[in-house]
Amino acid sequence: MAGEGVTKVVKRCDQAKESGKLDLSECELVHIPDAVYMLMRDTVLDICNLSANVLRRIPAKLATKFPNLTELHLSNNQLSSLPEELRHVAGLTLLDISHNHFEALPQVIYRLEALRKLRAEDNNIKEVNVTRLKAISSLTEVNFQENPLTDEVHHQLLEIRVINILVTPRDPELDTVD
Repeated sequence: MAGEGVTKVVKRCDQAKESGKLDLSECELVHIPDAVYMLMRDTVLDICNLSANVLRRIPAKLATKFPNLTELHLSNNQLSSLPEELRHVAGLTLLDISHNHFEALPQVIYRLEALRKLRAEDNNIKEVNVTRLKAISSLTEVNFQENPLTDEVHHQLLEIRVINILVTPRDPELDTVD
């Protein structure tokens, strides 16, 4: 199986050289092999899809080797943090961190000035710095559904009108104050 996995990754890297879209989703990756960076060294990537793997961390090298990304798909992994170096990916417009293990929105997200869409549903996010989120002027859509947001954060997010915010509706019967 390991040999098949390596072949799959190499084929997808070769395809990305033509398209500028690296799709390493569903490759059972526990880390991003150094060979990927070597194979892609002269390629400008627009999109990187690392979804549906078993990644626990994203290396800082990803941001420095692929600074031209406009989309980064990291859903369905085991991530709980993002590297601060991601802030150097100045043109990142879509970030998908859904279905992971985030307990708070990573601080680097507030520094992504071109970000338009953030998918963060189905994590363990309780806290969001709503003021800093609103300060991302390019942001048009955020999905926080299926997160255990605090009542205060949930309320603040619902008050934002310039960004399409999706949150899981609260059950009015459970919204009583003790």
